[in-house]
Amino acid sequence: MYRVAQKSDEKQLAELFSSVFGDSEEVAVNILSKFAGIENVFLAQDGDAIIASLCAVPVTLQGRKGAYYYGVCTRPDQRGKGVMSALMDFTRQQLAQRGWQFAVLIPASQSLFGFYQQRGFEKAFGLRRFERPIRRNLWAQADFDTVTAKGLEALRRQYAPDSVFLNNAGFILVLTDLYTLGGTIVSNQDGYGIYFKKDDTLEFVELFAEGDRAAEKLMEAARDKTGAERAVVTLGAQQNLFLGEGAPVDYGMIQFFGQPFDVQESYMRLMLDME
Repeated sequence: MYRVAQKSDEKQLAELFSSVFGDSEEVAVNILSKFAGIENVFLAQDGDAIIASLCAVPVTLQGRKGAYYYGVCTRPDQRGKGVMSALMDFTRQQLAQRGWQFAVLIPASQSLFGFYQQRGFEKAFGLRRFERPIRRNLWAQADFDTVTAKGLEALRRQYAPDSVFLNNAGFILVLTDLYTLGGTIVSNQDGYGIYFKKDDTLEFVELFAEGDRAAEKLMEAARDKTGAERAVVTLGAQQNLFLGEGAPVDYGMIQFFGQPFDVQESYMRLMLDME
């Protein structure tokens, strides 16, 4: 049986989520109740046992309502039996009836791109990754860790308006997750970046600025704060910073519930998918 989850399913759903992904049941409940909302969780049931589930987290893209599939999981003894395929078909039908127009997701491994392609998804939201040295500049000015969840959403809307947007609860959980994992936000009037320090390298998982020099100044301020002399930068494939640098990287996928729309320039990143 396939159905929408209810509050009474929360404990069993959290146990399944925790067993598959390794997070605590407390974290799982937070994701189910706050990131998705229990009314946006879909499950497969065999008798009294929940054997598969997925969170259809509410998002918007270009003013359209859609879902971000997160926490897609199947009980180990049910894998390969078509349970998840059927659950995804059921979820699509239910969301389309609500008037939602698409679903996006981020495959957990390269091998899963083929799995989702067979189920109606296509690649989208590609990235570009490169390394570069960070010059020393004692005059580079920026603020650190002053951006709130609403502030992060506002920066996204300013620099990447054609983005997949979570709701406010989603942005709060994403920002909390980034800080918990050791992320830092550097920002000034010309842009912002989010980075993690790993030895002598700053890994910028997001970077937006008015131009190349403005982006460099953000990195230079981060170097002055951390002492790190190199950066690994990940940008959206269509961003105009540092054009010509880096190699393309597959990242997300999209499935349209009706008429497709153009997402070639669209951006998706930091959707509670950092490890």
